[in-house]
Amino acid sequence: MSTVKEAVEVDVPVHAAYNQWTQFEEFPRFMEGVEEIRQLDDTHNHWVTKIGGVRREFDTEIVDQLPDERIAWRTTTGDTRQKGMVRFQRLDDTHTRVELVMDIEPGGAAEKAADMAGMIDRRVKADMRRFKEYIEQRGSESGAWRGRVQPG
Repeated sequence: MSTVKEAVEVDVPVHAAYNQWTQFEEFPRFMEGVEEIRQLDDTHNHWVTKIGGVRREFDTEIVDQLPDERIAWRTTTGDTRQKGMVRFQRLDDTHTRVELVMDIEPGGAAEKAADMAGMIDRRVKADMRRFKEYIEQRGSESGAWRGRVQPG
């Protein structure tokens, strides 16, 4: 299992960065290789990805969510095994630090080779830069879900 960490500073208030991150169906706009995300309910999402010509489908469950602070998830189905957390830190009224930490266990030979070559790490870092560009260009969030999900 590999751990990927990346942080970006975004020029929007913490609530805007957090609210945008809760709009999972918008992720294909800034995440390379993510073709579709369907939000099934408040805590479950179905992902369709295509990376290196390999199409994968898997489900995730949000296991901890505290508005303006963090969202944690884990996969529940599929070949891709991952868990992660994104944290939101208010820097001032108009700037937020968004930090992502993911543990990823690649599912197939192609994914394992990509992981060993550092491609997964580079992709996640690029996705975070694209999130920064996406939210800053928008200027405000496209929606929000501010419910609380408690671990356990």
